[in-house]
Amino acid sequence: QVHLVESGGGLVQSGGSLRLSCVASGTYLHQRTTYWYRQAPGKEREQRELVASINIPGWPTYSDSVKGRFTISRNNAKNTVYLQMNSLKPEDTAVYYCNCGGSGGFWGQGTQVTVSS
Repeated sequence: QVHLVESGGGLVQSGGSLRLSCVASGTYLHQRTTYWYRQAPGKEREQRELVASINIPGWPTYSDSVKGRFTISRNNAKNTVYLQMNSLKPEDTAVYYCNCGGSGGFWGQGTQVTVSS
């Protein structure tokens, strides 16, 4: 059974940084495309925003809202995908979820990121 566990969220001031981690068990992340989504306050699950992804060869993609500020990476030995978030803004406040397999795939429990102004 596949389990994804996110960590690294917290409260940070505007302009600060956080690094999120997604550790997998039951699957190898280097054999899948892995995604980071976020769900902003007041938004429904179906309105989760795709923030970044990293495919099997390791190529990243980013939403326009985070491009240039966030970096997705993967450590195959640790079976972990990271999301380095710099220059955080209050509008980045959300619960961040790790996913593999797309909307019908596997999700972690989420980690809360709160950016104060």
